[in-house]
Amino acid sequence: MQTDLSYADETRLRHARHRWTVIAICASLFFVAVYLLAVRTTTGQAIENAALNGADQVGPRAYLAASKALSTITYSSLALATVLVGAIGLLRRQVHLAVAAMAVILGSQAVTQFLKYVVLQRPELLNTHQYLENTLPSGHTTAAMSVLFATLIVMPYRFRGVAMFFALTWAVGIGAYTVIAQWHRLSDTLAADAVTLVVACAASHFLARTGRLRAVVSPGAARFTLRTVFVAAVAAVGVLCLALGGTALVAALHRSIDDNVEWALFLSAQWVAAAGSIFSALLFWWTWHRLETKRRGDPVAAR
Repeated sequence: MQTDLSYADETRLRHARHRWTVIAICASLFFVAVYLLAVRTTTGQAIENAALNGADQVGPRAYLAASKALSTITYSSLALATVLVGAIGLLRRQVHLAVAAMAVILGSQAVTQFLKYVVLQRPELLNTHQYLENTLPSGHTTAAMSVLFATLIVMPYRFRGVAMFFALTWAVGIGAYTVIAQWHRLSDTLAADAVTLVVACAASHFLARTGRLRAVVSPGAARFTLRTVFVAAVAAVGVLCLALGGTALVAALHRSIDDNVEWALFLSAQWVAAAGSIFSALLFWWTWHRLETKRRGDPVAAR
C-alpha cells in the first residue's frame, strides 16, 4: 500500500492527533457524568437496582451462557491476549507498536481497578441493603474493549475491518453478559467503555507523536464498499439498540417499580450497554481512518 508524504497527509495526521485528544477529553467527561448520575443519585441507584432485579427473570440457559462467557476472561486469558497483540507488533518489527498495544490492555485494566477499589465509592442512598458494593467500572467490559482497541491498533490497515468484525461481536456480547449474570450494572459497562477509549486514544497519540503513523491511500472499490456496508450495518444496530433501550427506560420511569418494570429496565440496560460498546468501537475505528503504523522501511522519528 503506497503512501504520499505530502502536506495533505501531514494534515491528516495532525487532525488525527486532534481527534484523539478531543475524544479522550469527552470520554473522561462522559465517565464523570455516568458516575454522578448513576451512582450519586437515588434515581440512578433505584433504576440500576431494578434492572439487576429484572435479571432474576432470565432463564437458566441464558444465565449459564452469560456466566460461561464471562468466566473465559481471567488473568491468564488477559495476559495471553496481551502477549498476542505484542507479538503481532513485534512480527511487524515495530517495538513501539507492540508496547502501545500491550499498554492499552494493561493500562486500561490498571486504571479500572484503581478507580473501582481506591478512588470511587458507592454511597448507600437507598434503604434496600442490596447491591451496595461499588462495581464501576466493569473490569470484564474493560478487558473486552481494550483487547478490541489494541487489536485495531496493532493490525495492518487491510486487515483491520476483519479484526473489527470478530472482536466487536465478542466485546459487545461481554458487555451485555455482565448485566445478565448480575455481575455489573449498565453504568459499569458505560464507564468501562470510557476508560478504554481514553487509554486507547492516549496510546494512539503516543504513536503519532513518535512518528510511527502514516497515511494510506483509499482501498479498492470492492473493499471500500464492503467496509462501508459493514460500518452502516453496525451503526444501524447501535442506533436500534439505543432507541429500544431509551424507549424502555423512559416508559419505565413513569411507572411504579414492579416485576414488569424491572424486566423492562433489565432489557433497557442490555440494549444501552450494547449500544455503548458499539459506538465506542466505531468512534475509535473512525479516528484511525486512512491511517496505519509505518512499515519497517519507512522513516520514523525514533527506532
